Amino acid sequence: MKIVIDAFGGDNSPEEIVEGAVLAVQKHKGLQIILTGDEEKIKNVLNGRTERIEISHAPDVISNDDVPTEAIRRKKESSLVRAFDLLKENDDIVALVSAGSTGAILTGAIMKIGRIKGVLRPALAPVLPTKTKDDVIIIDSGANIDCKPMNLYQFGLMGSAYYSIMYNMEAPKVGLLNIGVEEHKGTEMVRESYGLLKNAPLNFIGNVEAREALSGSVQVIVADGFAGNVLVKGCEGAVKTVMSILKTSIKSHFMSKIGALFMKKSFKELKNKIGGKQDEHGGSPFLGCKKIVMKNHGSSTRRNILASVDQAIILYENKLIEKIENAVSLEVGNE
Repeated sequence: MKIVIDAFGGDNSPEEIVEGAVLAVQKHKGLQIILTGDEEKIKNVLNGRTERIEISHAPDVISNDDVPTEAIRRKKESSLVRAFDLLKENDDIVALVSAGSTGAILTGAIMKIGRIKGVLRPALAPVLPTKTKDDVIIIDSGANIDCKPMNLYQFGLMGSAYYSIMYNMEAPKVGLLNIGVEEHKGTEMVRESYGLLKNAPLNFIGNVEAREALSGSVQVIVADGFAGNVLVKGCEGAVKTVMSILKTSIKSHFMSKIGALFMKKSFKELKNKIGGKQDEHGGSPFLGCKKIVMKNHGSSTRRNILASVDQAIILYENKLIEKIENAVSLEVGNE
């Protein structure tokens, strides 16, 4: 099995990306990694650690300032385009991992790899923690801003298939993000989506309000990319704000400082619960592509890259592509 990694995607490239690749081959004995990017710089980080690691030289880099479509077409010698070319041209390369531009990765996935037959639009599906033991995924969270009901229907199918693999859960609960739980609430597009999801081969529980997103009552939340992105970033911002307020409040009172010493373990558990998902799951897959494409956070560390490789292997070995293909083939209608 081979996985290609864009060594120059992300804020901490190439050091953290390359180190993540080294951790991956150390953990998975049958794995080979191909790193794309400036060969000399990658070699300097590897420092002779080349067992089961190849380098494909690509001197250029796609930045967040580049227009995605133009960059994929014109920057043919970039680390990301080279990674996509390798993924497309080699059957034994099963996945791609990159912490680069979200727009460029999505564009490259569609233009270079293509969609699974029947899938209208690939979707991004990040993981968030909940107050229960079950995590929740938000699909879509930014890849598709303007959606039609059939898009959200397919998001539900793909998200359910993905969650069932990652968490070994046969029928995860699927909810539709809305401004109320009643079936008649929301825009016309959301109401039509509700009707499709209600009749889908899913464990659909109905509408879910944003305030219940982290309650653990649902495992998959379906949304258009605009609303999903607002939800994810809103949750992230709210958590950071609350943690900051709590930290300031504790430091401002002597007795609070004393109490904090006794609660150190609880605070550590809370921090791991909230911030540990990126380390545990690595990146978010673009569901609906013909091959596994993992999008990591721009600030990914070596642990995030390792976790993303772990995830890609699980998804490949459990036939995610085939499961999505089968699910989409059972559609209740056309766009």
